[in-house]
Amino acid sequence: MPELDRLRERIAPLVAMLYPGHATAVLDDLVRLAARWAEPLATTGPARWDEGTAYLITYGGSFHREGEVPLQTLAGILRAHVGDVVTDVHLLPIYPWTSDDGFGVTDHRQVDPSLGTWDDIAQLRQDYALALDFVANHVSSSSTWFRRWLDRDPRYAGYFLEPGPDFDVSHVVRPRTTPLLHTYERPDGTQVRAWTTFGDDQVDVDPRTPAVLLDLTDVLLGYVSRGATTVRLDAIGYLWKESGTSCIHLPQTHAVIRIWRAIVDAVAPGTRLLTETNVPHADNITYFGDGSDEAHMVYQFALPPLVLHAFVTGRAGALTRWASGIGPVGPAATWFNFLASHDGIGLRPTVGLLSDADRDLLVERTRARGGRVSMARRPDGTEGVYELNTNFLDALVDPADPDPDASAVVRGLAAHAILLSVVGVPAVYYHSLFGSGQDEQGMQHSGIARRINRQVLDADLLAAELAEIPRRARMLAGLRHLLSVRRTQPGFSPFADQTVEALDERAFVVRRAAGTVHEIVAAINVSDEVVELPSLAGTDVLTGETVTALRLPPHGYAWLTPPPA
Repeated sequence: MPELDRLRERIAPLVAMLYPGHATAVLDDLVRLAARWAEPLATTGPARWDEGTAYLITYGGSFHREGEVPLQTLAGILRAHVGDVVTDVHLLPIYPWTSDDGFGVTDHRQVDPSLGTWDDIAQLRQDYALALDFVANHVSSSSTWFRRWLDRDPRYAGYFLEPGPDFDVSHVVRPRTTPLLHTYERPDGTQVRAWTTFGDDQVDVDPRTPAVLLDLTDVLLGYVSRGATTVRLDAIGYLWKESGTSCIHLPQTHAVIRIWRAIVDAVAPGTRLLTETNVPHADNITYFGDGSDEAHMVYQFALPPLVLHAFVTGRAGALTRWASGIGPVGPAATWFNFLASHDGIGLRPTVGLLSDADRDLLVERTRARGGRVSMARRPDGTEGVYELNTNFLDALVDPADPDPDASAVVRGLAAHAILLSVVGVPAVYYHSLFGSGQDEQGMQHSGIARRINRQVLDADLLAAELAEIPRRARMLAGLRHLLSVRRTQPGFSPFADQTVEALDERAFVVRRAAGTVHEIVAAINVSDEVVELPSLAGTDVLTGETVTALRLPPHGYAWLTPPPA
């Protein structure tokens, strides 16, 4: 196959860099693996990737109904309340697990029976494109891979990293304050220490062993064969470890992603790789490579804290300055934009974008609203804020607000108007879509800070609340309207130019597709004051009204197409 010949040529230097001395054998194995998957993947096709593209982020078990498996309940919720305003459903890990709400995976190739089956995934795929999580960096300490490694099974020799005394870990960057290494007992009673970036039940694999890379690649292609048009590479920045380095963002990690990009381009063109690296912005964007050879999409991790900062302060200056430097990546890559997710609001991406005082302000707001703050260990041994554990809608609202639910809706819709306006594809978290508040009881009962924003919703109760509780009904209706209008505006294409205009510090203003027939200007008031922007005029496509000089009420927003020439 010509595609495989091109693949071999494309990845040969990458494999040589990773595995000097036996690169030819590894290269042959990778090409053979790609060839084996080529026929099963021949019927896959690219998903939509235009101004109508929008992701919903959810767990497979986010919704519950007695007597029904959760994946079927999810499909019912989507049919009844969401419809076609989203095109893609991002399912957080759906595999058997032992910890971290799915990220301590015991078997990457199976669906957790408590959620449903691969047949349920296939049914969901009939209505939506699917994004599946690939937890490539680590496995559960109860997984077959790790248990067999502990048992010294030759098949799994080298699958996990047991650093010796000469392995220098003094520069390792950590996302947690837990120990880097944990001790495990082998069946013969001896003990061994293994590398654990995220905790004792999530043991890092070691792709320096070629068999590990082959197994991971097989898992990736298996997800594509199951209908994934997007594969999210969880915590991918930590994949490769070398003594004396930070063990994050290493050239070898980028090489692995480039190999995977080349393989999916060859055997499943149109499949998108999405890298998840909750790190400072300058490091995050390196995962685009040259825009055509690495990730198709990169999480826009700076967006959530900067949007939150804008609404907390009533000033969009920091957001405007940062967004002024963001533009289209190229014809084959774009940004993955989000505000809320299953994790907290990361503050590491704000390094160089917000001051310590700004970050302290966000920490204070989080704690005042009943949230938590998670820490990470720096290379020098000190601790710093890693993320804010809170519900995004609740965090937008001042604790002294007399009507917090109404304010959460008004501010929440304005914040999502920003999300849906900037260059890239938007992703909306299920709790934002349905107007949920934070689950303090679930957090306190579990002792897990991130559970504050991971509550499982009763499907029938949700239906009743959507009819009775204004916060839920208004958020869903408002977001459905924004998403419906957005898909009619080619100026919101993931690849259309954007120009950010600093017209008033209280407003975020972005012009998309400037100078074309698809030009559209988004203006969002982040303050509780009336903002007048007399230089902006046109037709507000959200309301159909003609605007001669834009006047935004507190937390108001508009999408303007230019007036007739």
